[in-house]
Amino acid sequence: MSKILLKGGTVVAEGVSRKADVLVAEGKIAAIGESLTADENTEVFDAEGCVVTYGLADVHVHLREPGYSAKETIATGTRACAHGGVTTVCSMPNLQPAPDAPETIAVQQQMIDEQAVIEVLPFATISSKRAGRELADIEALRPLSVGYSDDGNGIQTEPLMRQAMQRIAAVDGIIAAHCEDDSLLHAGYIHDGEYAREHGHKGICSESEWGPIKRDVKLAEEEGCRYHVCHISTKESVEIIRNAKQSCAHISCETAPHYLVLCDENLQEEGRFKMNPPLRAKEDRAALIEGIKDGTIEVIATDHAPHTAEEKSRGLKGSMMGIVGIETSFAICYTHLVRKGVISIEKLIALMSENPRRIFRLGGAMKVGERADIAVFNVTEPYKINPAEFVSMGKATPFEGEEVYGRCMLTLFGGEKVWNENK
Repeated sequence: MSKILLKGGTVVAEGVSRKADVLVAEGKIAAIGESLTADENTEVFDAEGCVVTYGLADVHVHLREPGYSAKETIATGTRACAHGGVTTVCSMPNLQPAPDAPETIAVQQQMIDEQAVIEVLPFATISSKRAGRELADIEALRPLSVGYSDDGNGIQTEPLMRQAMQRIAAVDGIIAAHCEDDSLLHAGYIHDGEYAREHGHKGICSESEWGPIKRDVKLAEEEGCRYHVCHISTKESVEIIRNAKQSCAHISCETAPHYLVLCDENLQEEGRFKMNPPLRAKEDRAALIEGIKDGTIEVIATDHAPHTAEEKSRGLKGSMMGIVGIETSFAICYTHLVRKGVISIEKLIALMSENPRRIFRLGGAMKVGERADIAVFNVTEPYKINPAEFVSMGKATPFEGEEVYGRCMLTLFGGEKVWNENK
């Protein structure tokens, strides 16, 4: 294995930033310190002006295989992750076949083994075929998956969710819940707010999200189940989770970069602004920012959801829901949250790497002896987001053309280069 010395960067780990060099050897972090030297067998990478951190961990990514390879493949999706400085992802189970039993998750795992350039940990489904009628093979799936989710579908009935929590708690698993009450959707496809009313669109009310969250946090406390809420977008969701966390330590949640930066006032009549949950009101965005500041929201995840160009070309009404984000997540958050003084760089690394690793028990840290999964971000020179430069097959992003800071210059996985901007 090659030896690499990352020279002159700012290492961010465990709430501390410091100028330090990082030596990688034999696939592990060999040393972290000042004025480290390299022998003739060591490659030196100039990290001056860069943040050096343990690889980002994104717990909400759609790699689309098996079943939907026209949208993304595990090969393209994981290379896109590397391009974004992400070295561990939890892949969502809206696939064909759905990973609801050992034999179906094995189909996905074989593709991961053959194609992935970073660590991919698959979610199993909560219910059989994600249909919400009966539970999947919970016990058999425990050693084969990172957790359980029916992402894309909410569990509609309290009895089924209670039963799921009982069985998942019994095997010390975690639920990553897509919270959406189908009875409140009314064929909506953007936020039920001022933009929808002014432009004649059907809206999705906030209660369709926070209603199931209110139900589930009570169940999680009663059943002792580790419970994580996916992609929260409303102010009510933040408040419900904030209150629940006071008495229940095993409740957590995530939001996504686009909910922290955009609101429905930013909508345009283009498919790249359509996702589920939708962009909410500016009051919701403000509540989400307060949530990351006070620790209510512990994770930023992308909900990277690639679709074909045709599927995203039908405007707000007709386009498929979902945008890409794995290649821009750090830059968007660094530019809008850190550079603007909303949170510190240390807090951002906690939200994007350390907290998801802790909550989902993923392992890994910027410490000597750990596997060398490392990302290097240039935070001093701006660049413009250009979807044509994405590795992902999906190109739909609301941030197209935006000038940002935080280009990923180098990603190491197990000490090997899986992305090198300077190649």
